[in-house]
Amino acid sequence: MTTSRTALEGEGPSPSPACPPPVPAEAVLPSPPAPVHRRPWVRRLGKLALDLALAALAWHLAVGLGPEGGDRFVDLGAFLALAVGIDLAFGLTAQHYRLLELSDARAILLAGAALAVLSAGWCALWKGAQDLPGLDDHAIAGGLCGLLWLVTRILFRSLASARHPHTAQVPERALIVGAGRAGLRLCQDVEEHPRLGLHVVGFVDDDPEKQGVRIQGVPVLGPTDRLDELVRAWKADLVIFGMAGGVPRPRLKELQGRAQALGVQVRMAPGIRERIGEAPWRPEYRAVPVERLLHRAPVTLEGAGLGASLEGRAVLITGAGGSIGAEMARRVAACRPARLLLLGRGENSLWEIEGDLARGFPGLPVEVVLCDVRDPVRVGQAFQAWRPEVVLHAAAHKHVPYLERYPEEAVRNNIFGTRNVARAALAAGTRAFVNVSTDKAVNPVSALGASKRIGELLVLGAARRAPEGSRFVSVRFGNVLGSRGSVIPRFEDQIARGGPLTVTDPAMFRYFMTIPEAVQLALQAGLLGAAGRVYTLDMGEPVSILDLARDLARMSGLTAGVDIEVAFTGARPGEKLVEELFTEAGAHRVGLHPKIFETPAEDVDPAALEAGLLALEAALELPEGARQRRVAELFHQLVPSYRPSPVGLGRFLDGRG
Repeated sequence: MTTSRTALEGEGPSPSPACPPPVPAEAVLPSPPAPVHRRPWVRRLGKLALDLALAALAWHLAVGLGPEGGDRFVDLGAFLALAVGIDLAFGLTAQHYRLLELSDARAILLAGAALAVLSAGWCALWKGAQDLPGLDDHAIAGGLCGLLWLVTRILFRSLASARHPHTAQVPERALIVGAGRAGLRLCQDVEEHPRLGLHVVGFVDDDPEKQGVRIQGVPVLGPTDRLDELVRAWKADLVIFGMAGGVPRPRLKELQGRAQALGVQVRMAPGIRERIGEAPWRPEYRAVPVERLLHRAPVTLEGAGLGASLEGRAVLITGAGGSIGAEMARRVAACRPARLLLLGRGENSLWEIEGDLARGFPGLPVEVVLCDVRDPVRVGQAFQAWRPEVVLHAAAHKHVPYLERYPEEAVRNNIFGTRNVARAALAAGTRAFVNVSTDKAVNPVSALGASKRIGELLVLGAARRAPEGSRFVSVRFGNVLGSRGSVIPRFEDQIARGGPLTVTDPAMFRYFMTIPEAVQLALQAGLLGAAGRVYTLDMGEPVSILDLARDLARMSGLTAGVDIEVAFTGARPGEKLVEELFTEAGAHRVGLHPKIFETPAEDVDPAALEAGLLALEAALELPEGARQRRVAELFHQLVPSYRPSPVGLGRFLDGRG
């Protein structure tokens, strides 16, 4: 499989002088300028014009209420001039109507009072103290003007809060633990950012004086001792701890554990240290569920026979330290295998998943097999020692630009690594073998896609040599949301840093699936499907990477192109604008599940495949330039639909490498 990082501008190590020169990076293009009506000076002029109109209305109301009435153009002109000066002096046009606070309201009322005093003072100086009715008109007009300014802003704020224009989904119900200043500010932030999709149903606080009262219209529901009861009674989806300090850490940990035990999300609001820094703080109270970014309903594949296929069996997972391999391990562990074998070469990641399984499934026999799939002797030793009945082969290099620069690593890891594991599985009597492939294997343009397609052919050959009743299959993944190196963590990091969000091309589309969908597809198709097949999940319509960036920004309370910049960096070597799921031969649905497709098996000449592999082995020994050119030629020989990227491996074919 491959990660959706291929749609992003990546940062990699500088190549050594012996490596082929990298393709020059495209200049980062700024996102289109904000619309005219969103530019600050236009908005401030509009606010000033509105305040001026309200001042004129206040004048006419005051004159109509006063004893003399009548038209006083000089008085009106002077009053409006003073209103403009007061408005600018108090910075009223710089106020954000939707984020109006008490300090803003106080400034507006002071501005109205100042306008009343100065306007009456001007009248006294201009006409003399004998014009008492005129003094009254000016004073009343100033007071009315301040009230109109304030009421107008309150109306704007109320309408913006009621509309929630960016939240189409039903808001999640949130409880805030702590009704002090930190909790109050947290509640205000949630109210001011409807894109977060949250609705605060109440506070939980131990202060006896706050019980039963409302704070900014939100009730204090009870003390923390009743947290479990309140979560259930108010059907809370999320508990946010907004206590500024003073709560003992053990007590805080206890409360968080109680909330998590109820199956609700738990978040900590950022403290003062997180709010202070060079970049402006933005509220981020919850992780965005990746399922909301799919633009389709998640697919549930697990069938009744899946657990029975794994229970009591020895299961080996290659690449077990990766995000896909680790999730496979968790799913398999839940099916109570006789033994779970975690094979990989990354000792730190293996240590992490081993610890997760020990905590989540105590008593399950788990063995870590430190091994590189590129070493055929070591792989054979591991399989002979443990004799796994089920093998899930997830180990692979996956990043497109790196493999365009170093195609020999795709050959060693994705091709010969797969051959080593498949051979060892056959020798050990493995009954079910699932090879994790990628949609990039369909009409490939990259070294990744070509190497994974050859891996599929190797598994097909193994299926033909396997004993009757064995299942050797491949499953093709789309881009897996949330996996290590994928687009979601990259966008989240860019949002946290204040941008820009980097997208390679506005026309870049990808098929997406979640980690649970990917694992379910591998298990269901591999363990319950027919031998020698390639299976693919129905992932709906491809998703625009640009729309994905905008959606994630919106769910984080931001507007892409307004609150955070979007930069287009240009497509990178080996990338298609739109991936494909099937070849021209098409695919058909199978009885495993309505959302699983099977691609037609292709006839492969075993002798030709073996000759091609021997030629690839020899090509790895060639010098720089000649090595890449020969690998590209052999990719095309083994996979006729391969069309190398002209700015990637293809540049070696026309002498530009």
